Amino acid sequence: MITILDYGAGNVRSVINAIEKLGGTVKVVTKPEDVIMAEKLIFPGVGSFGSMMHSLEKKNYVDPLKTFLQSGKPFFGICLGMQALFESSEEAPGIRGLGVFGGCVKRFHIEKSVPHIGWNGISIKKPSRIFKEAAGNEKFYFVHSYYVAPEERDVVLTTTDYGLEFVSSVEQGSITGTQFHPEKSGAPGLTLLKNFMADAEPASMPLDDTPRTELAKRIIACLDVRANDQGDLVVTKGDQYDVREKGAVRNLGQPVELAARYYTEGADEITFLNITGFRDFPLEDMPMLKVLEETSKTVFVPLTIGGGIRDYVDKEGRQYSALEVASEYFRSGADKISIGSDAVLIAEAFLKLGKKTGQSAIEEISRVYGNQAVVISIDPRRIYVSSPGETSHPVVETSIPGPEGERYCWFQCTIKGGREGRDIDATTLARVCEELGAGEILLNCIDRDGTNAGFDTELVNAVRGAVSIPVIASSGAGCVEHFHDVFAETDVEAALAAGIFHRREVPIGDVKSHLVEKGVAVRH
Repeated sequence: MITILDYGAGNVRSVINAIEKLGGTVKVVTKPEDVIMAEKLIFPGVGSFGSMMHSLEKKNYVDPLKTFLQSGKPFFGICLGMQALFESSEEAPGIRGLGVFGGCVKRFHIEKSVPHIGWNGISIKKPSRIFKEAAGNEKFYFVHSYYVAPEERDVVLTTTDYGLEFVSSVEQGSITGTQFHPEKSGAPGLTLLKNFMADAEPASMPLDDTPRTELAKRIIACLDVRANDQGDLVVTKGDQYDVREKGAVRNLGQPVELAARYYTEGADEITFLNITGFRDFPLEDMPMLKVLEETSKTVFVPLTIGGGIRDYVDKEGRQYSALEVASEYFRSGADKISIGSDAVLIAEAFLKLGKKTGQSAIEEISRVYGNQAVVISIDPRRIYVSSPGETSHPVVETSIPGPEGERYCWFQCTIKGGREGRDIDATTLARVCEELGAGEILLNCIDRDGTNAGFDTELVNAVRGAVSIPVIASSGAGCVEHFHDVFAETDVEAALAAGIFHRREVPIGDVKSHLVEKGVAVRH
């Protein structure tokens, strides 16, 4: 029996699914006494430090949790659940942690994208029961902007390099914590959880003296999901955002089955983009919630969901906030949510007002769940001009001339599936959304969508240079070489594709093999 400390924030469903897949039985904490009575406790922390501690206090979990941690019974803290073990965090000045370990939680101040998102390695510093069967050269999934800084080095279990060498897991006695998410780290992560469940003794094993670990470039499979004309939920793919062929919606498969296939083939993340009409009623959007629930039972890599995450009023006149809508997706199995058209409108309002309100969907969701949980999906198209002076928007000198031979262009943001252009450019949108609290940019390109002509690296470089958060390149991939090109010519952390994966034109395994041949770090 494994007890899960669920304090009401984020995706605990994946941890539950992982434990059950490994043959364990799960009990979810519903009252303070459940914490004290637990035999083995997993604390999957998600979101922000301040919000987490406030929730623990509100539910009267703090004292029972301290009692459990002093009992000698096995404890596993994941991500924020590990950070809670320390005295304080720079993320929430003045708010005390559990104080089990001396030290604090610090923010990354490095010349790399923050949050640290993706698959990175670990260097094992001492024997541990959770690494009994897991090799130190495996990669695990990280998503965080803060890291623990213990006062005592003897609690350090592993370290990882990302601009600096930080502590990526701790262990002392029966207490273990990892900054990475084992439930999102595929087979190696499941092995760690299996070892914790078995309560194995620390194995005698060679320690990893590798001087540095390396963040892998991510390959993401994207599934555009919508109802077809018969009302069935299918994965489709557009040609410059047109998903119909001979009048009918393209049907490239079922979302749950395709997601499972991509997990098996080695996708580092899976993104669902809900592009159908029922997104107008997100909390009644049972088909997509069910897709997430079913997918998270068999897919143990991060899941992102986009579409319909906004404030709205239903047909009964009840108001729902974007935060409520996002919460339903997180509880159903999502790790990140993606905001598209509404992000454009939010940015326009910010620029007009000249300050934050604290009430936008981006601000509210990132405040509760952390900026690493908020992805902004940008859908720009090229607008050509003869000279930079023809527009007030930032332009690039392009190697791809316009229809009249124009040598300059700017990247206009669109909404409503690319049907409506707005007077805001992609770099400004990305920069504003980062300021409002977004943690990642999904950068699409209407001009390249469905063309198999390769990623628009000029667009990618323009946006990548405007923000300090990670960027995912999307639209245009047609062969394995295109993935290497975007990583070689830009500094993006990930590349996403859809149609070529759906139609098996370019297998994910072939992409990774090609990148390995070219010396690009990937997760095997």
